[in-house]
Amino acid sequence: MTLAIGLMSGTSGDGVSAALVDFKNRSFRLLAYQTFPYPKLVREKISRALDLKTDEISSLHVVLGRIFANAALKVTRKAGLPPRKIKVIGSHGQTIYHGPRDPTPSTFQIGEAGVIAEKTRIPVVNDFRPQDIALGGEGAPLIPFFDHHFYGKGPVRAFQNIGGIANVTIAGRLLKNPIAFDTGPGNCLIDLAIQKITKGRLSYDPSGKWAARGRINPERVRSLMSHPYFKKRPPKSTGREEFGEEFLRKYFIRSWTRHPYDVLATLTYFTALSIFESLRPFSNFRHVAEIQEILVSGGGAKNLTLMSHLGELFSPIPVRSVKEWGIPVQAKESIGFAFFALRALQRRINHLPQTTGASHATILGKITRPAGVIARQRSK
Repeated sequence: MTLAIGLMSGTSGDGVSAALVDFKNRSFRLLAYQTFPYPKLVREKISRALDLKTDEISSLHVVLGRIFANAALKVTRKAGLPPRKIKVIGSHGQTIYHGPRDPTPSTFQIGEAGVIAEKTRIPVVNDFRPQDIALGGEGAPLIPFFDHHFYGKGPVRAFQNIGGIANVTIAGRLLKNPIAFDTGPGNCLIDLAIQKITKGRLSYDPSGKWAARGRINPERVRSLMSHPYFKKRPPKSTGREEFGEEFLRKYFIRSWTRHPYDVLATLTYFTALSIFESLRPFSNFRHVAEIQEILVSGGGAKNLTLMSHLGELFSPIPVRSVKEWGIPVQAKESIGFAFFALRALQRRINHLPQTTGASHATILGKITRPAGVIARQRSK
């Protein structure tokens, strides 16, 4: 058994997903998985991270490290395994800023790896994105390496992840290299809207029920789709900096109380349409016409209204949830970062530069080992 744990906290900032995985060659087996919601105070701090003072960010960095460590230990216990059996933990961290096109390109994920390593006594690989940016890349998306490695020999599929931000990988045996990029907003705008509408009582639209009760505003959808991000060519990535509270207020500030269901219906359809239109520029590529199916992962796969819109837009190409493959919808990216961490520990490339715009492939991630492990290694 080659066991690794992946920890993933997405742009939504609502919790951390932990997956314990057994990897063997080009196959893997998910042994245990669980999502752990953040405490309310932590969620609130993440949502206003750009306004926090330095000492508050530093404190949050450590608090998240503890939360991540506990998640790893709990998923290990769930599998009935002792931590010493786990080779490595891959921690994506919580993104609080992503600016690959800033004058000084940067990205910032927090969740102290030293805390995770010491509390679990397991080596940790984290900070996967900064080196890609140092090589001229967008720092995202990184999951395409996982999709290509495990599914690149199969039929051409679009692997669409809908977390806070949505990203896609088109991979399959007819493609020499996968195509991958962030398609735009995933759940982030829908989540923000319902938080404001319910004054914090709800953090997301359960199964898309609120959106299903509203009417889509076609004119507003057209305005939303005019955002310049959708006109950019891949490689490209985005985040809350572009699709966050400021974007939402620009179009909906007067609609919260008067037309709450319509706001959510419009945002949900806009999210689906932005995913569909993001693939449209590739429609004159022969292989896109041969896409066999759209496989959806991430929290957005639980939104039945969003999935219905995607099904109608992409028809006759079937849109399916990765749950049909036996993978919990929020587990796929956690599995991916477990795999990236294992590759980093083995000193093997875990990077597809053509999907991010980086100048060349490398081994992403920084390794932090528990102090006792280092001491034992030095004594040998």
